[in-house]
Amino acid sequence: MTADSANAPDIDVVGMWVTADGHIRQELRADSRYDEARGRRASAYTGRYSVTGSHIDYVDDTGFTATGDVRNGVLYHEHLVLYRERPGS
Repeated sequence: MTADSANAPDIDVVGMWVTADGHIRQELRADSRYDEARGRRASAYTGRYSVTGSHIDYVDDTGFTATGDVRNGVLYHEHLVLYRERPGS
C-alpha cells in the first residue's frame, strides 16, 4: 500500500469483479464479505475484506491473506486482473 492510498478516501469496490475470460468472478459485498467463484466451482474462496484508499486486504475464511489494489477502475488482486461487471452485462 502506498502512502497516497492510505490518505485517499476509501473507494467503492462493492459489486462483481471478473477476469477478462470470465473464469474467475469475485463478488465484493457491502457487508465486507467476498465470495469468489472459479469456473464452475461456486464459492471457491470466501472471506472478509477491508478497504483503505484504493487498497484491499483480504482474509479468507481459512486464514489465508491476500491483497489487491484498484487502479484506473481495474482490480489487481495478487496475480489476477479483474474488471468491474456492470449490471446487465
